[in-house]
Amino acid sequence: MITESAEPTPRSDHDSPWKEALEGYFPEFLALLFPRIHADIDWSRGYQFLDKEFQQIVRDAATGRRYADKLVGVHRRDGQPAWVLVHVEVQGEPETAFAERMFVYNHKIRDAHDVPVASLAVLADTDPCFRPEHYHDDLWGCSVDFRFPMVKLIDWDTPEGWPALEASDNPFALVVMAQIRAKSTKDAETRKAWKFRLIRLMYDRGYARTTILELFRVIDWMIRLPRTLEDAFLQELYTYEETKQMPYVISAERFGIEKGYRQGEADLLLWQIENKFGADSAAALRERIEAADNESLRCWSARILTADTPDAIFH
Repeated sequence: MITESAEPTPRSDHDSPWKEALEGYFPEFLALLFPRIHADIDWSRGYQFLDKEFQQIVRDAATGRRYADKLVGVHRRDGQPAWVLVHVEVQGEPETAFAERMFVYNHKIRDAHDVPVASLAVLADTDPCFRPEHYHDDLWGCSVDFRFPMVKLIDWDTPEGWPALEASDNPFALVVMAQIRAKSTKDAETRKAWKFRLIRLMYDRGYARTTILELFRVIDWMIRLPRTLEDAFLQELYTYEETKQMPYVISAERFGIEKGYRQGEADLLLWQIENKFGADSAAALRERIEAADNESLRCWSARILTADTPDAIFH
């Protein structure tokens, strides 16, 4: 007999929600974690995500896996253009090559486009000793000393930091709280309680329906629960929504998560295709995969294990 506590918890996906959160709330991200940089940007001129340029620049950089990297074009208050490289590290263990990768990416972007580049590190792991902030190399008096701003998310998990997040009206604070609890909470019942508490905060803050659904998607991606507890969590949420007379999640595709799970499966399949057949194949198939239903995605994900060509996945 399998008890609730013994039921496996689905593997949390951290890359996808971080990418989505950065795209949806980039100014809020900087305002919360890098306020000095946020204050020096002229937001009235807008900003532009440069993912295609970034992939082309770092494609040949043999410096290990990348985690939720984003390259964003902005304008400083003095009118000069600048690019911001955001690197989110979500793995659970320190990586010795992390600082070197930050240096390599910064140098490659600057060399390719001749613009100032600010490389920002967000460390979402749970090792308090892993705090890379600079890269140094020296040979016969010829040295490189590269320093970059870094924030460690678990530094917010303190008697002073956590209440500040809960009291913040910045929507990105919920992303940070969800990431901290997803990485630090192993007990499934406790994860469920935290997930519900974070969702309630969105309603308590009076966010618009669109914002609640966007953040719900991110939190639901980050904090995964065993199926039985997920059902209980959803029932609590629906009851709460009815008392608040805000049926936002209920009205969003019955239980509000079908689309999120489908997108997660689509993202995984696209990642597999990119790694096996290249980025061009993944780009060419993106529209078809993102429009597919769950059954098709599961079938295609099984076929890719033995497929010799992209077409073999679908036939």
